[in-house]
Amino acid sequence: MMKKIIVVFAVIIGCLSCETTFAQVRVKVNIGTQPIWGPVGYDHVDYYYLPDIEAYYYVPRHKYVYMENGNWISRSNLPPRYRNYDMYSSRKIVINEPKPYLRHQQYKTRFAGSDHENQQSIRDSRESRYFENKNHPEHSKWKEAQRNHGRGNGNGNGNGRE
Repeated sequence: MMKKIIVVFAVIIGCLSCETTFAQVRVKVNIGTQPIWGPVGYDHVDYYYLPDIEAYYYVPRHKYVYMENGNWISRSNLPPRYRNYDMYSSRKIVINEPKPYLRHQQYKTRFAGSDHENQQSIRDSRESRYFENKNHPEHSKWKEAQRNHGRGNGNGNGNGRE
């Protein structure tokens, strides 16, 4: 009887430790919510630092963060002074830390003069993992392939053909 209690107790402890270990392994992915002007190659992005205009873009809330009258403000759009700023050809630095604008001088110094070497934007990517983004040019084809084939990820080429 005592052996059974010990075995049951050991199994319970083992299950609890497995569940705890499993809970600690989390992979963040937000490819489908990244802006299509963002660079390819990142499964998860919290912020893009835009060094050319010293601003940030917060991906989860789709907000720009920039300095206005000595304060960092968050808005859905950039101010009019940046109306000619080309998001597709500009430098973008991925920062996965909370509130990087509070350490702006560090990022400004760190990325001064760094090159973006023709960063390809999500919009121009033909990698099927980006088709989930509803603003991607291939999104509708990907969704159609998903419906036609009953798969969760389309057929990989986004054109509905095997």
